[in-house]
Amino acid sequence: MTVPCVAVERERGETVRERLAEADALDGDHEIAVDGDAIYIPVVGLDAVPADLASTIVERDAAERDRPRTPAQILGYDPSLERLGDIVIVDEDDDERAREIADAVMTSDVPCETVLNRASPIEGELRVRRWDVLAGNGTETVHREYGHEFLLDVAEVYFSPRLATERHRVVEQTEPGETAIDMFAGVGPYAVPLASRGAEVVACDLNERAVDYLRENAARNGVADRVTAIAGDVREIGDEHAGAADRLVMNLPHSADAFLDTAVRLAGDDCVIHYYDIQHEDDPFGPGTRAIREAAGEGYAVAVETERVVRSYAPHEYNVCLDVRLTRP
Repeated sequence: MTVPCVAVERERGETVRERLAEADALDGDHEIAVDGDAIYIPVVGLDAVPADLASTIVERDAAERDRPRTPAQILGYDPSLERLGDIVIVDEDDDERAREIADAVMTSDVPCETVLNRASPIEGELRVRRWDVLAGNGTETVHREYGHEFLLDVAEVYFSPRLATERHRVVEQTEPGETAIDMFAGVGPYAVPLASRGAEVVACDLNERAVDYLRENAARNGVADRVTAIAGDVREIGDEHAGAADRLVMNLPHSADAFLDTAVRLAGDDCVIHYYDIQHEDDPFGPGTRAIREAAGEGYAVAVETERVVRSYAPHEYNVCLDVRLTRP
């Protein structure tokens, strides 16, 4: 049967497959095929295929897949699941239902070593949560994203796989030779790809365990020589790295505004800030824009280059990003 396929070089296959999966454009009913140096990945919903891959779409015969046995087929309903490496995460208040789902996940063909249930909201200054282990015996895993690997323990660090596309968007803007400062770096999902892109990266986080993982992840991705990992409050590095940044990542959406004075101190003569915020749908970008302009004062010209809704956060609230360029007059 002839179906539309994205055709790319074999070495790009896994990265492209991940991007298509993130965009919900993968055709799960047909087999991926390799022919010579090319890989052919069946796609559906052509409007969902990332724009830079649209020109690679070809029509090709593809074999139908033997569909794996899914948790939904076992349960008779579609549970809410999230994958993080070889961990599957459920979010159920009913313990009996959560364990029913965990049993179905482990019985299914889903590749999985551990099933966890959220036992608390994100808590405290380090933004971690408690977990109930429903199956398996660990909370550490390796998450793969756009060709990079991240070792992490979900019980000790904050990490959201849902931001993969947004992180990739920021990384794609980066030029080799830039100095980038990730002010709230976690285990390195921005810092490591930025360094792979050719930037010199300073990455800071309050969570010492997250910084341990960050250093490990920089090494396992071959960029340890371009990542300076610092455990501590980013406000304490303001003097040492003052005026150094060509690019700043401020992914602390509930309270990034409290660090804008530090961001301005770190900014170089021409610096892009990726500022993450959570605001009401009536004015999602205004509060952040006003806060950045106030912090920049007369020392910088401020130009908002992108206003982007990253995702819904809560009813009538959005997680948003502002890409803002600061330029010294």
